[in-house]
Amino acid sequence: MIYPKIPLAQSIIQICLAKGITTIIISPGSRNAPLTIGFVNNPAFQCYSIADERCAAFFALGIAQQKKQPVALVCTSGSALLNYYPAFAEAFYSQIPLIVISADRPQGKIDIGDGQTIRQENVFANHSLYNANLNEAVSKENDYKINQAIDIALDKKGPVHINAPFEEPLYETVSALSVDVMVNAFANLNALPAIENLSEFASIWNNSTRKMILVGVNDPNMISDKTINFLADNQSLVVMTETTSNLHHPNFINNIDTIITPFTSDDFETFRPEILLTFGGMIVSKRIKAFLRKYKPKHHWHIDTLRAYDTFGVLTKHFNVNPNSFFEAFLPLTTAIKSDYFIKMDAVQTLRKEKHETYLAKISFSDFVVFEKVIRRLPKNSQLQISNSSAIRYAQLIDIDSSVEVYCNRGTSGIDGSTSTAIGAAVANEKQTIFITGDIGFLYDSNALWNQYIPKNFKIILINNGGGGIFRILPGHEETPVFNTFFETSHCLTAEHLAKMYGFEYSIASDETSLENSLNALYSQNDKPSILEVFTPTLENDSILLQYFKELV
Repeated sequence: MIYPKIPLAQSIIQICLAKGITTIIISPGSRNAPLTIGFVNNPAFQCYSIADERCAAFFALGIAQQKKQPVALVCTSGSALLNYYPAFAEAFYSQIPLIVISADRPQGKIDIGDGQTIRQENVFANHSLYNANLNEAVSKENDYKINQAIDIALDKKGPVHINAPFEEPLYETVSALSVDVMVNAFANLNALPAIENLSEFASIWNNSTRKMILVGVNDPNMISDKTINFLADNQSLVVMTETTSNLHHPNFINNIDTIITPFTSDDFETFRPEILLTFGGMIVSKRIKAFLRKYKPKHHWHIDTLRAYDTFGVLTKHFNVNPNSFFEAFLPLTTAIKSDYFIKMDAVQTLRKEKHETYLAKISFSDFVVFEKVIRRLPKNSQLQISNSSAIRYAQLIDIDSSVEVYCNRGTSGIDGSTSTAIGAAVANEKQTIFITGDIGFLYDSNALWNQYIPKNFKIILINNGGGGIFRILPGHEETPVFNTFFETSHCLTAEHLAKMYGFEYSIASDETSLENSLNALYSQNDKPSILEVFTPTLENDSILLQYFKELV
């Protein structure tokens, strides 16, 4: 076996191995050579080389998202480390475990004018669950910090930072280890207390005729069928889910914006819940947030083992437990109550579905038509990765097959790494993975394609409307040079040459017939990854979408 000669590098590598951190994403560099040598030459580690650090971090995020285990990132010193920050912040807010291991100059080389040197210690302080600033010499203190960082990433489901100073020479190797590391047994640092007495809350629940459950980002198959069926059979309860909730039942409301956008003030009062129960991660719908912030429920209870954001300004209780455990204990305490709350909402949903189908049947080719057709054609049991901005918002309006798993970077809701995340997720799971993205997000993260690990069956459906179309439906839109340049980012670029350069199959569609034919071809070939670029009319998309909400009543 080949090991790096530098003892600190040996310590980091051996503790990672002992703790089961075996997926390593490395960006080429010199200062991190001791770590690279150690990880790559040990067959126990699965190592990937991703040149662009920002892409590398989101690629790691996608793998960790799927495996539910920490992934380690290794980079050289200097600004390389800063390029991890967008994904680091996303991991923090999405509760995904990442371990950043940055090589650094020794302390004496900081701020004296040495090259490729910045202040790396605590650089992620605002979003890091733990910062292990190591000393150059091997020590039990260093070992403790490395152990602690990994344990916290595992236990609290988020990003940590290990900063390791290395002095030259960096490339020397040895054939035997020279350190004896300390490995702490994993301790559950955030052990959950026993479920509290829920009788008080059950009493409030049993006396409320308008209850709403709102589910944000949620992993597939997290909620038991027994709980889902119980919640779906309650006349005083409305369950609202988002595309990213991965929660399905015919009685659940899965197109929130379609339902509530046309509401009048009287409608909002009618459907104002007395109790709001939430679980899962971030909520996509701005409209449901605006609704519940203005028409506040009397009680807002949130279920989460780690955090409870006061999203609506009325949080009254945080249940520090996972949703399944909560419902298993809580639902037997509940009783049926006479109410027309669900019946009224179900009637609204039936009307909206009828209006939705009528409207889709008469509009011209546009973003809305494309999303409807693309989402309904997703293969069963596939995984959908979807970018932010317009893409995830259109997806909220369309029914999706319950066998399709849906993921989106909603922690920070940025467009910066959606493609890289999707590729990482495709590498980490065996499902057919389809990535739907807009043109600005795709172009912004185009270095994601600079990746030799992309599965042959990975599909990108790129909806190109010539700019940031979401800004056309926001207040303040007007057709001016300032808007087109500084808000919408108008452009005439396509993915054709990128596809050729990176070895993707490439096809285009610009109307319903060519879209149908292209989708058939897209799913029939798996010899190499594919990009289907769909061109839609820039100037019509916004008016078609805005008119949709007007015709739902």
